[in-house]
Amino acid sequence: MSKKVIQFMDTSFRDGFQSVFGARVLTDDFMPAVKATVDAGITNIEAGGGARFQSLFFYCGESAFDMMDRFRTEVGPNVALQTLARGINVVALSQCPRDIIDLHAKMFKKHGMTTIRNFDALNDVRNLEYSGERIAHHGLNHQVVVSMMELPPGCSGAHTPEFYMDRLKQILDAGIPFHSICFKDASGTSNPRKVYDTLKAARKIVSADTILWFHTHDTAGLGISQNMAAVEGGADGIDLAKSPVSGGTCQPDILSMMHAMKGTEYSLDLDYEKIILAVDAFEAAMKDYFFPPEAKMVSPMVTLSPMPGGALTANTMMMRDTGTLHHFPAVIKEMSEVVARGGFGTSVTPVSQFYFQQAYLNVTQGKWKKINPQYGNMVLGYFGRTPVPPDPEIVKIASEQLGKPVFTDNPLDILEPGIPKATKILQDNKLPVSDENIFIIASCEQKGLDFLLGKAVTNIRKITDKPVEVKKPADRKAATVAAPASMGPRNYTITVNNRPYSVTVAEGGTIQAAPVTAQPVAAPEADVEGTLVEAPTPGNILKVLVDVGSIVAKDQPLVVMEAMKMESEVKSPVAGKILEIHISAGDTVQASDLLFTIG
Repeated sequence: MSKKVIQFMDTSFRDGFQSVFGARVLTDDFMPAVKATVDAGITNIEAGGGARFQSLFFYCGESAFDMMDRFRTEVGPNVALQTLARGINVVALSQCPRDIIDLHAKMFKKHGMTTIRNFDALNDVRNLEYSGERIAHHGLNHQVVVSMMELPPGCSGAHTPEFYMDRLKQILDAGIPFHSICFKDASGTSNPRKVYDTLKAARKIVSADTILWFHTHDTAGLGISQNMAAVEGGADGIDLAKSPVSGGTCQPDILSMMHAMKGTEYSLDLDYEKIILAVDAFEAAMKDYFFPPEAKMVSPMVTLSPMPGGALTANTMMMRDTGTLHHFPAVIKEMSEVVARGGFGTSVTPVSQFYFQQAYLNVTQGKWKKINPQYGNMVLGYFGRTPVPPDPEIVKIASEQLGKPVFTDNPLDILEPGIPKATKILQDNKLPVSDENIFIIASCEQKGLDFLLGKAVTNIRKITDKPVEVKKPADRKAATVAAPASMGPRNYTITVNNRPYSVTVAEGGTIQAAPVTAQPVAAPEADVEGTLVEAPTPGNILKVLVDVGSIVAKDQPLVVMEAMKMESEVKSPVAGKILEIHISAGDTVQASDLLFTIG
């Protein structure tokens, strides 16, 4: 029997890194595994984009453009290299103006990429039109996306095969140039029957030679069955990954998928032995990295509260940093209501982060007591149209708290050109004005500037068998603890910004990890009166924008924070004078920690 050969893309080096390590992996560490991948006969590799663009500047102290250049050099001219873009956000977490969207495609083509997969979390086709046109204009293959997920129980009105076919027809009617079409389920929650019905219906709408692709994550343990449903429904290609990042929050495993296709009319047309050699090389490359236990787990709860695999570990790593990981189960549970009342935008970056941040605030501050600005902007329409109208009560709360009306026009029309602004920042800091540097500033903002100024801080989580160093409070002299025996429980350290994290691996393989307790921030002097400004969420302090003695206006930005993959400003609630600053750049804070005192 002649079998249909199913195409696939190896996502290990992009989605795998994002889903397991929060995208924090150094190029020198994994490049030998890239060569082994090509030697195994794999000719389609995901090489960047998504969180693997910003994270290299944010956490790795590397240029994503240099990484892409090395990728192309390593694989040669004939291997297809693909990246991920978020519609009008491209590889940023906020919307980009038209000139930056164009520059994105131009730069990724220049630095060796073949295809850009382009999605919009809201499935607002307007957000795919200009970005897709510029991808095609610069000579890249455009893989246009319909975003999928399962709705929380009791919800209806979107995310059905009929809804996806409506969005597909809108893409076709808009005349958006594309090379292939991908149905992307970032949370891995779509039930297999819906996947089958969606791909079967799509195959009837498009021409026979149109390439249909399916993408999922194995977070809920459904990945293999979803892939088989997609293939049986008419998909030409799927996404897979290699151990040790496959499964769990990442894509299903290549070897497992080969096994699942035995006895069917489908094949990946790969050599088991060559794939095993590539797996061995990749596992060796990743041996020193810390694997968050939740990254390798099946999480059935995400079928009720869809959390993308690519965002789950980024959020839990941030919660580890801030000592708030104990809130994670409650936040995931709360996401169900946040999704249900937010208009059913697909739970994929950046909307998944809006959902998670709002759910976190609902858990820690009380239900809907505080609206996350990005979630609020989404329900108000500033990111585009949500699949169904958001809950009117939530829209009203968001409008009141943010002081903004509902917006119904094209989001691109209210964005000022980005190149002049980025150029001025480079000039003011006496940095070279190049297309690459302009795009780094436009997409990475303050952290991009810090990188270009040589101020980037490396934040990679690795495990080492070296003895734990203990600092004595009195003399600060290091004392060593004997390394654990080869059998029984083993203790490790993880270095994060030079701060120790304690990791214990029990005999049965159970892993426990906890940060060293940070010293509490000193409270203000008792005789200092004024308005206290607290951290709205846990996060890292990126930049303090004022000094003690500064005169500030109401709503003036005071500090830039990073929280759950998103950068945001904390603004002054009143006009006044900065009496005290209780934090510094580089500090990690929890929700309600004191930031400023304003008199």
